[in-house]
Amino acid sequence: MKKALVTGSGGLIGSETVRFLTEKDYSIEGIDNNMRKYFFGEKGDTEANTRWLSDNCGRFYPHYFDIRDQKAIEAFFKEKGPFDLIVHTAAQPSHDWAAKEPLTDFGVNAVGTLNLLEGARQYCPEATFIFTSTNKVYGDAPNDVPLKELETRWEYDLDAPFQRPELKRGVSSEGINEEMTIDRSKHSIFGASKVAADVMVQEYGRYFGMPTGIFRGGCLTGPQHSAVELHGFLTYIVECALKGKHYTIFGYKGKQVRDQIHSFDVANAFWHFHQNPRPGEVYNLGGGRENAVSILEVKKLLKDRFGLVLDSSLTDQNRSGDHICYYSDMGKFKSHYPQWQITKPLEQIIAEIIGAKK
Repeated sequence: MKKALVTGSGGLIGSETVRFLTEKDYSIEGIDNNMRKYFFGEKGDTEANTRWLSDNCGRFYPHYFDIRDQKAIEAFFKEKGPFDLIVHTAAQPSHDWAAKEPLTDFGVNAVGTLNLLEGARQYCPEATFIFTSTNKVYGDAPNDVPLKELETRWEYDLDAPFQRPELKRGVSSEGINEEMTIDRSKHSIFGASKVAADVMVQEYGRYFGMPTGIFRGGCLTGPQHSAVELHGFLTYIVECALKGKHYTIFGYKGKQVRDQIHSFDVANAFWHFHQNPRPGEVYNLGGGRENAVSILEVKKLLKDRFGLVLDSSLTDQNRSGDHICYYSDMGKFKSHYPQWQITKPLEQIIAEIIGAKK
């Protein structure tokens, strides 16, 4: 039987990956110490996801320890390895939270990733190693792409002159691609720690020849997301609308755009990469143009299609380093793995979230 390790196994992408691999007849070791609860309080608690997986995925075995503990990671690989597949989703995921505790943020995101890479190199170097990076590695450079203001959203204006010509190669009508620079931008502390991890995973692929893959996610979402104000764009909006909770829109007139991708489509992308890994390769990962939506458009969609009214107010202060318009050009991944495709359109994603959160 094939064997996998999933870190952050109680989180959105981790738990979806456990479900997915269970269907593929894998035995799965999970690592999750529920730090999301420490980051975000009770609303961030992922224990219910872990219990569900333990009850319903017969070959899932959860473990509770900190990936910053190098000795614990080494002992774990010695005892439980070797693995055929490692999917590393554990992270501190918030811009705002990272600024409160930079050492914790860097420890989890960068040092924890290095511990796992080294464990894999020492005990199972042939294992496919998949890292969930973030589009925040590009910092706020996408904000320097020319934009035009439409009635309900900001949109790329590729016919306008670029003040930074080097950004032209990083954007197309399909969105931001992997040629977007990661330099000369404000990343946030969170984005910087993920850059460190992202580049290290690339290096273990290119330098050591390990089958590593880096996925720079946009808004990854789904019904099992433990969303909070600081992290979980779409699910948090839906929960506010369902429960009559006030939602604060931070800047950009509520016209900021994000592409949404369902956690199943994320896990399926990981699976396709695992079938034919390209060492050290980087891919943007999101719902693309077809699943891109602004906050104002989400608000209208909730009312028109689902009868939900979102009580919201707008503040002029945007989050530092936040993107104005971002959706992912998936062309590179699709060219490498043409059998993969988005299976969950935006309205279906919202319907699933509503069904889970009622």
